[in-house]
Amino acid sequence: MAFRKDFLWGGATAANQCEGGYNEGGRGLANVDLAPVGPDRFPVITGEKKMFAFEEDHFYPAQNAIDMYHRYKEDIALFGEMGFKTYRLSIAWSRIFPLGDETEPNEEGLKFYEDLFKECRKHNIEPLVTITHFDCPMHLVEKYGAWRSREMVGFYENLCHAIFNRYKGLVKYWLTFNEINMILHAPFMGAGLYFEEGENKEQVKYQAAHHELLASAIATKIAHEVDPENQVGCMLAAGTNYAYTCKPEDVWAAKKADRENFFFIDVQSRGEYPAYALKELEREGIKLPIEEGDLELLKAHTVDFISFSYYSSRVQSTDPAINEKTAGNIFASVKNPYLEASEWGWQIDPLGLRVTMNDLYDRYQKPLFIVENGLGAVDEPDENGNVIDDYRIEYLAAHIQAMKDAVELDGVDLLGYTTWGCIDLVSAGTGEMKKRYGFIYVDRDNEGNGT
Repeated sequence: MAFRKDFLWGGATAANQCEGGYNEGGRGLANVDLAPVGPDRFPVITGEKKMFAFEEDHFYPAQNAIDMYHRYKEDIALFGEMGFKTYRLSIAWSRIFPLGDETEPNEEGLKFYEDLFKECRKHNIEPLVTITHFDCPMHLVEKYGAWRSREMVGFYENLCHAIFNRYKGLVKYWLTFNEINMILHAPFMGAGLYFEEGENKEQVKYQAAHHELLASAIATKIAHEVDPENQVGCMLAAGTNYAYTCKPEDVWAAKKADRENFFFIDVQSRGEYPAYALKELEREGIKLPIEEGDLELLKAHTVDFISFSYYSSRVQSTDPAINEKTAGNIFASVKNPYLEASEWGWQIDPLGLRVTMNDLYDRYQKPLFIVENGLGAVDEPDENGNVIDDYRIEYLAAHIQAMKDAVELDGVDLLGYTTWGCIDLVSAGTGEMKKRYGFIYVDRDNEGNGT
C-alpha cells in the first residue's frame, strides 16, 4: 500500500495564534484572547485564575499575533509557492457570532473567511477547516458558563449552519473540535471553563465534554446534509503512552493514560461511550448529563476520519522514585531515558508516531489525518536573513519516514500530513514567539516588537 494519489501535504495554524485583529471586522472577545505571556498564563488557561478582561500589567499576544487578518493573501501565496496541497486553519467563532448567542451571523466575519478560502483555491490549496480551535466567545463564558451549559450545543449548531451553508463548495474537509481531550488539561483555553470555588472540577469537565461530543455529532449531521461531499473529522492530542518498565502496574498505568484520551474519540468514531469510561465515571461519582435522544444522536453521526496532533510519546510509571518529568508541555509525563528532547523539553520520538498511528488505526479502522507535527525551536536568521534549521529538517524527515512506514509497511490509511505551524505564530502553551516552527520566519518577538 502506498500513499494516496490525492495525499494532502501542507501546513497548519489556528486563528487565535496567527490572525490578530481581535477587535476588527465586528469580532467579539474570546477566551483565547485572554491568555497572557508570563507566569499567569498557565493558571489562566487551566481555569484556576480568573481573567475575563485585559489587564494593564499583562501582554496578550493573540491581540495582534502575526497580523494574518490583514496579510493572509501574501501568506497563502507563500504556501502556494511551497507547493501546499492543503492548508489547515481555524475559524474564530467570535468573528461569525461576536457574542455567540445571536440569531444572525456577522456578515463581515463570514466574508473574511470566504475571501480567505477563495485565496486558497486560487493557489490550488484545499482548505482543512477546524470549526473550533479552542475559541469560545467570552459572552458565552460569562453568561452561560461556557460548555458546562447545554445551551452551548444550540449556539454551536447555529455556527455550523452558518458556515456549512456559506462555504459549500469552498471547503470539503472539516474538524469539529481541536484537541478535544485538552478540556481535561487546559479547560479554560480548551473550552472556556473557569472553576468557581467549591465546584467539582471533574464533574464540570465531563459535563462540558458531553456537550461538546453532542455538538460534534450535530456538526457531522449538518455537514453531511448540506453537502454529501463534506468529510468531517474529530481531532485529538495524541501520543502513545509507554510503560516505564515491564512491571504489570506500569503497563496498566500506560493503558489507563491512553484510555483517558481515547475516551473522546471512542464516542466520536464509534458512536457510544466506552464501558471502561462509564465504570470510571461511576466510581468517581461523575454523572453525564445525558438526555433523551442524546445516545441515538451520537450513534447516528460518527466522524468520517480521525485527525490528531503528534509531538511526542509519553511514559507512565507507578514507582514514586521515578519522578523526573518532561518539561514545557501541558502533557508532562515521566522522562524517557532513551530519547533526546527539544529546547522546550518535548521528547523527540519519530517511531512513536508510527506506534501512535497503528494504535489509532487498529482501534478505529477509519482514515487518519496527521494535522499537527513539528519542532518548536529558537531560530536565528543569519546575516542574509536565512534561517539554517537543519535540526528541523532532520526532525521532519524522521517523522515523515515513520509516517511512510506506517502507510507502506503497516497498511494505515492516511489522508494527509500538515506540519505545525507552517509560519511562525504564537505558541499555545507558552504564548511565546521565540518558539518557532518554520517554514516562514516572522519578525516578531515575545513582547510584540517587530514588523
